[in-house]
Amino acid sequence: MARITLAERVSTAPDPAALAHVDAWVFDLDNTLYPVACGPYPQVDRRIRDFIARALGTDEVEAYCRQKHYLHTYGTSLRGMTHEHGTDPQEFLRYVHDVDLSCIPTDPNLDAALGQLPGRKVIFTNADVPYAERVLDRIGIRRHFEMIFDIVAADYLPKPHRASYERMLAAADIEPRRSAMIEDLPRNLEPAAELGMTTVWVKNDGEWVISDERRDTLKRQYAETGARAHHVVEHLESWICAVAVR
Repeated sequence: MARITLAERVSTAPDPAALAHVDAWVFDLDNTLYPVACGPYPQVDRRIRDFIARALGTDEVEAYCRQKHYLHTYGTSLRGMTHEHGTDPQEFLRYVHDVDLSCIPTDPNLDAALGQLPGRKVIFTNADVPYAERVLDRIGIRRHFEMIFDIVAADYLPKPHRASYERMLAAADIEPRRSAMIEDLPRNLEPAAELGMTTVWVKNDGEWVISDERRDTLKRQYAETGARAHHVVEHLESWICAVAVR
């Protein structure tokens, strides 16, 4: 991938002509299709820690340490638990996604915007299909997406592992150079760009309200976004409406 400098990067102002080639839109789910401040991440994070504590018979402090170890070593706590302890991934996913989604608001404006956007639309998420369907139903936009490519379909290999992107593209029959990936985490855009996808970063500063360690990591990643994102989005619904006029 040719690295994109800040000077070369498309500005935050939508440019419909620059996306005229796109006929397939691949959307991340959490913290992309709704604001992070409204999301269930704190609940999921807590349930991951509880699951680890129960499964391994540890206290909360040890469970927290193991959770962070798995995240840094394997990319997700799920992958760490399955690799090191033979955890049933379906059991893990059922438990950690059993959260209250009433915090996520219904978004009729986003629903209308997606309805105006021409082309196929796919969800690509590190969560599983039942959780993704609940989130999409809560927002009120499930009807727009022809496929949810989840962590199970990826054989539990999470973003940003390149193999998961290749599997997603093959499963959805998407030509990378005629597609765009919309995502809130910069590190998840790099494999997409390497494969020829147009990358769209949805800025989500609200995620910095989490732990200091996670905040510092995200700040470093966000500082490098100029080398990873072709387009930067301040407000997803408005951006989609502007792009849809292409």
